[in-house]
Amino acid sequence: MRTRILTGVTTTGIPHLGNYVGAIRPAIEASRAPDADAFLFLADYHALIKCGEPERLQSSRLAIAATWLAAGLDPERVTFYRQSDIPEISELCWLLTCVTAKGLMNRAHAYKASVDQNVADNLEPDAGITMGLFSYPVLMAADILMFNAHKVPVGRDQIQHIEMARDIAQRFSHLYGNGRELFTLPEALIEDSVATLPGLDGRKMSKSYNNTIPLFEGGRKLLKDTIGKVVTDSRLPGEPKDAETSQLYTIYRAFASDDEAAAFRQQLEGGMGWGDAKAALFERLERDIAPMRERYESLIARPDDIDDILLAGARKARELARPTMALLRDAVGLGSMRAGGGAAAKAGKKKAAKQARFVSFRETDGTFRFRFVAADGEALLLSDTYADAQTAGAAIKHLQAQPDLAENLLLDELGYTVSLDGHVVARGGPFATAQVRDASRDKLLAELRGLAASA
Repeated sequence: MRTRILTGVTTTGIPHLGNYVGAIRPAIEASRAPDADAFLFLADYHALIKCGEPERLQSSRLAIAATWLAAGLDPERVTFYRQSDIPEISELCWLLTCVTAKGLMNRAHAYKASVDQNVADNLEPDAGITMGLFSYPVLMAADILMFNAHKVPVGRDQIQHIEMARDIAQRFSHLYGNGRELFTLPEALIEDSVATLPGLDGRKMSKSYNNTIPLFEGGRKLLKDTIGKVVTDSRLPGEPKDAETSQLYTIYRAFASDDEAAAFRQQLEGGMGWGDAKAALFERLERDIAPMRERYESLIARPDDIDDILLAGARKARELARPTMALLRDAVGLGSMRAGGGAAAKAGKKKAAKQARFVSFRETDGTFRFRFVAADGEALLLSDTYADAQTAGAAIKHLQAQPDLAENLLLDELGYTVSLDGHVVARGGPFATAQVRDASRDKLLAELRGLAASA
């Protein structure tokens, strides 16, 4: 079974060297693993919490997307999308908000830190704190639970948010799951081995400290000039340097092979001057960065192409989000009010005989799809898109004509697909567990047989 890994990038700045080494490079390498099902998104709704400058937000979204693509992210292997392009995430966020205790949000680290700072500044405890800041752990939970992620790479300061997502998911399932777990419970993926680069002053490289080294911004010249500003000690050329305490060596080692790092260390300990060391570091970085920078500049010049890539990723993500939301809407009582469709129908005084059915509908882009809905309103199948209603209707008739759909059904990770004449026509899932998937498959086959018997 493939492991679904989900990572979000807040779009409030321009990536620097520390971002590349600490997050971008390891995430891209992890996405290439054969057992990985990677989801990477631009967390632009989260960015609104701390960024009230529309121009900055827009330029950051473009720069971050271009950076990931230039660094080697393959959108064919990874589901790469903007958070704001998936309306189901906002809908799920509200459903989760309605079951989340305020006391849980009171304990969120970011909120508590803001309150503590206000108190220290003799202000009202909640001065300047928006509901976005207060409840953003719920939006983060929606990001994760929407796609039933197994692993979420985070720093140790973010572990609390994964624990909150698990608490919220369990609470929701307890209230509405009718004995089922409606979500996969995510686990925090802590990567202690990922490098943390020092900045110009020796502290952790961070925009907050204004000590960053640019990745692509400013080109070759700014990279060289910034490396020239790295703080060093007063040892003169010819005097041995302590490589272990040198920012130059730490940064060099993050890009070099073991042999290259050993040679650079030997040169430092042999008395290499700091100026020569900075020049050597620049040349080593430029060797890796120059090809990526060229791709980055080409991508930045073609924003429409980047937009197309992100929209394609959003379509891919929504193929999973739509059936999940259909299931959750029905679970909370927001399903169809037609006979046999959803919790509202079950509450009717005169209950009509319920029957499974195919439901056709039109997408916003003009294409057509259909669902197969069980007698209790649960969506068991979602079709691929069709150019017109007639073609979709023909596919439904073809499905209904099969003597036993079990021969056409293939299990796929935490879902299943239905194929006709060698082509996938509809899908079910994803489900929280393999057991839930198997139960849904069995229900699908039973409902189809029942529908055929009553025809």
